[in-house]
Amino acid sequence: MKVAIGCDHAGWRLKQEVLEVLTDLGIDYVDVGCSACDKVDFSDYAFPVAEKVRDAEAERGILICGTGIGMSIAANKVQGIRCALVHDIFSAKMTRLHNDSNVLAMGERVIGPGIAREIATIWLQTEFEKGRHLKRLNKLTEYEGIRTETHKEN
Repeated sequence: MKVAIGCDHAGWRLKQEVLEVLTDLGIDYVDVGCSACDKVDFSDYAFPVAEKVRDAEAERGILICGTGIGMSIAANKVQGIRCALVHDIFSAKMTRLHNDSNVLAMGERVIGPGIAREIATIWLQTEFEKGRHLKRLNKLTEYEGIRTETHKEN
């Protein structure tokens, strides 16, 4: 698996924690920035991460800002992206199992490094359940005018 990761200035510290998780799990990643705590616009990092996932340059993406809200809104503007804003472990697992989220958003001002590490780990290690969830997910992709291999029954 390859993960695209990005943050704005308000998520830079938490991104460092998540980069350690990726390294510990042996997951290849591309870091699109930002690279410091200087103020930047979240969309300048959310769009490139989402586009890398859309274009299959990365299987999944992780975005971090102050609350995760701006990043998730921006990422979900990119066709084919199912970005979930998550601040608890149960939601991290369910968004993969039932919704096949392909981008995770978190907020540094909302959660601490310990829970962020746990969320990232469970989200990365949980696979989409398919089954009864395929029909629901296919409604989303069909609405967007796309259909991917991931969402075919066979």
